Amino acid sequence: MSPAPRPLWRGRALAVIGVVLLAFSLRSAVASLSPVLARVEADFDVPTWVVGVIGSVPPVCFAIFGLLTPALERRFGLERLALTALVVAAVGMLGRTLAQDASLLLVATVLIFAACGVGNVLLPPLVKAYFPDRLFLMTAIYTTVLSFAVFAPALVAVPVAIAGGWRVSLGVWAVLAVVALIPWIGLVARGRGGQARVTGPDVSALGRMARIPMAWALAMAFGSSSAVVYTMAMWMPQLLTDVAGLDDAAAGVLLAVFGGMGLPLGLLVPLLVRRVGRIGPLFVWAIAAGTLGLLGLMAVPTVLPWLWVSLLGLGLPTLFPLVLVLIGVRTRSHETAVALSGFAQSAGYAAAATIPLAFGLLHEVTGAGANGWTVPLLMLAVMTVLIVPVGVVASRPRTVEQEWERRHGAW
Repeated sequence: MSPAPRPLWRGRALAVIGVVLLAFSLRSAVASLSPVLARVEADFDVPTWVVGVIGSVPPVCFAIFGLLTPALERRFGLERLALTALVVAAVGMLGRTLAQDASLLLVATVLIFAACGVGNVLLPPLVKAYFPDRLFLMTAIYTTVLSFAVFAPALVAVPVAIAGGWRVSLGVWAVLAVVALIPWIGLVARGRGGQARVTGPDVSALGRMARIPMAWALAMAFGSSSAVVYTMAMWMPQLLTDVAGLDDAAAGVLLAVFGGMGLPLGLLVPLLVRRVGRIGPLFVWAIAAGTLGLLGLMAVPTVLPWLWVSLLGLGLPTLFPLVLVLIGVRTRSHETAVALSGFAQSAGYAAAATIPLAFGLLHEVTGAGANGWTVPLLMLAVMTVLIVPVGVVASRPRTVEQEWERRHGAW
């Protein structure tokens, strides 16, 4: 039974501010380098392989630290680990700001991605621990912040770099990360670290997830959503230039439109789950919209390309905020939420890391020009349709603990 709701801020203002700033700081840290990378390269050489590693490392780090975070959380607690992740991110951002060569830039960026991998896993259980009565509202808030934090650097990084240089532009995000430390220092100092910390003898919850269909369903949903986002971020401009005949500027605008769909999704999906109470219709929408968008790009890409891109952005990316809210809904406690979050995000990001590469290889094998994109897009369409059974499993109204107990006995 859900606890009686109380005002969001009552007795937990630091937690509200902390969750919001954690989400914003870690996600904006990931997105703040690429807009000014050309200016960095004007100061010192950044080899192409370094740029490639920086582009491909995020899902790898997220997968690795998705597995490590539950064990770290048991050792340090939710709040202390959140504070540590922010400290590591701030150090990485400062190192990136002061970098004098490509090696330091790469090391600092990997530190940031490692911290983000930890933070990604911690956010759903933090919300469940502090806001069990406002789970849907708080998830809507922080997933919207995650989406906004992707756009903020793109909007302000270049103007700041023009005014003060790329180091100032990158340094702004380091300052914000330091500011984000304040509420977490307060929470740890206030002794809340013991309150939301995992207790109990169970040390195998993460391992159990691999034997629970619900956990696999959420991992596959998360992975498919991330795969589409990473693939389009890497290939959409070139794809639209070839198949729709757009110039670079117009293709860039449509990439922004695709990413911009995350803002309404992050806000609306958790609230729709709360109001409607049914998960199935959201999976139907995600699959239908994504499939229609891909078919449009394959069949009539020059006719209303903005519509196909918008539908694609409203398709499988819908599953990102949906999985984040389901991590709370499909668990009884924040202890289990930590394990489920770690498993779903680790397995999901690991799978997502392979799709952009496969997409590009298929394009290379099948030929240049517009015809060379049909098979890669068809691959994404097949992946989208294969989410149907995932939606069936994820829509079952029971927790991962209940699924374990039905098959293996007491949790």
